[in-house]
Amino acid sequence: MAYHAARLVLGIIFLIAGLNGFLVVFDIEPLIPTSPKAMALFQFNYLLVVEKSLEVICGLLLLINRFVPLALTVLTPITANIFLLHIFVDPSLLILAVIMVILQGYLLYHFRDKFKGLLEIR
Repeated sequence: MAYHAARLVLGIIFLIAGLNGFLVVFDIEPLIPTSPKAMALFQFNYLLVVEKSLEVICGLLLLINRFVPLALTVLTPITANIFLLHIFVDPSLLILAVIMVILQGYLLYHFRDKFKGLLEIR
């Protein structure tokens, strides 16, 4: 039960955040408020498009419960950057970043057997 809730909430967060990024690229008012300081870090739209595309794709993968370990692998550095950005640059959405880290940490723990091979010394 907790696995499904964490997966769905994290999927919704990334899907909405990804779609928000595309709306900002096209100068349309985003669905939810976007931090201007965070968006200012994207000087080139193609960087924004690549990251937001990954967020949308991985958010959808989490929502449909397919390739979840792969989606978590792709989203982990994105989540880490979001968390660090809100700690050091713009604390306005820090609580959301903390929630994302907790949810992602739980999901990574849930799939810990899938990731053990990455941490083996050969």
